[in-house]
Amino acid sequence: MVGQSPESRSAVLLEPFVHQVGGHMSMMKYDEHTVCKPLVSQELSFYESLPLAMRQFTPQYKGIVSVHLKKDSLGNPTLVASPSLQTESCGRLDNAIGDSSVTIWHKCKWAASTGTGSEHTLVKWSHTQLTKTFKDSCLGKMLLRTDLQYHTDSLLEDANRNQPERNSYNPWGLHCHRQHLNRMSSKHNENKLHQFLLLENVVSKYNYPCILDLKMGTRQHGDDASEEKKARHIKKCEQSTSASLGVRICGMQVYQADTGHFLCKDKYYGRKLSPEGFRQTLRQFLCNGNHLRTDLLEPIILRLKALLSVIRKQSSYRFYSSSLLIIYDGQEHKENTAPLDNHLHFQKPNCTTSHGTHHARVDVRMIDFAHTTFKGSKCNHTTYDGPDHGYIFGLENLIKILQNISEGK
Repeated sequence: MVGQSPESRSAVLLEPFVHQVGGHMSMMKYDEHTVCKPLVSQELSFYESLPLAMRQFTPQYKGIVSVHLKKDSLGNPTLVASPSLQTESCGRLDNAIGDSSVTIWHKCKWAASTGTGSEHTLVKWSHTQLTKTFKDSCLGKMLLRTDLQYHTDSLLEDANRNQPERNSYNPWGLHCHRQHLNRMSSKHNENKLHQFLLLENVVSKYNYPCILDLKMGTRQHGDDASEEKKARHIKKCEQSTSASLGVRICGMQVYQADTGHFLCKDKYYGRKLSPEGFRQTLRQFLCNGNHLRTDLLEPIILRLKALLSVIRKQSSYRFYSSSLLIIYDGQEHKENTAPLDNHLHFQKPNCTTSHGTHHARVDVRMIDFAHTTFKGSKCNHTTYDGPDHGYIFGLENLIKILQNISEGK
């Protein structure tokens, strides 16, 4: 279905997507340019009737694939996608799929072992069969440098309740993956087929993807939320920058050129931020450990303004609980790396500004449409008039803050 014909491979072992910085549902890597996630009918409805003007701001929808749970030779649960199966006939698998028929990307397996008496779970790469391709990749080099072992827990905090800031890559995806596998293992048997959405991997073209995940809008609950869930989401908005700015940070990874690691923040960090803390974290997202990437500001602002123009024209759409990703490559072009003497007021003293002659590649994408509603949607509960003003409020504030950073305020 994607990349190769179904006949050329009978199954694909899904890996956790290591650049997932936010959300609670596990995002899986299907192939180099494709990720997949559990299908939600409301999200599928959005992608199937996506307005043309919005396509440049959303991942490309690539179809649906059947996925089932499978135990590997060590008894660990894994997820296997079966491109050759017709997803419409969600029956049982005709034959159990053996290890030999599974395409294991980079010849790596994921093993998870639960620690005793602790909520920590160790997740590690089994690197006995690492191929040269993987070792030579940027991610492979980062993983191999750090002994391939990472601890994650629900809050990604150390024993002193501090968030570790520096990681070779973001541990949030592994945390979501572990929880997702546990949920599936406890609820379903191995033969049950699940439908997953196939979507463009929007960071595949970046060597060191720096990603900011922003929860947009002043309201986060969908129309179908229970009273209890609705109250919970309203409280989260009131206690965070969602109410004051119409946007809050849900996750972040930014490559630090001085250490060769990613600096990572999760949604719990983002919820605690004041409006000023939000501004400082936005600056931090644009700082590579040596200087502030001022070369990124103009292209990001232009892209956000283009998105704002599109959103203003989308009558009846409400993007409740959706996220906005701002993405750039942590690997700079040579002309962008010469720091200047003028220092910006920033919590990291050695962050000086950097001006480049060319705009760096940036991207802005909307994701997560499980609670998006619009007129004509199959899952529509309420029909709204006009554009999503909560989303627009958040975008306008985001643009304003970035313009202030650009002007050195």
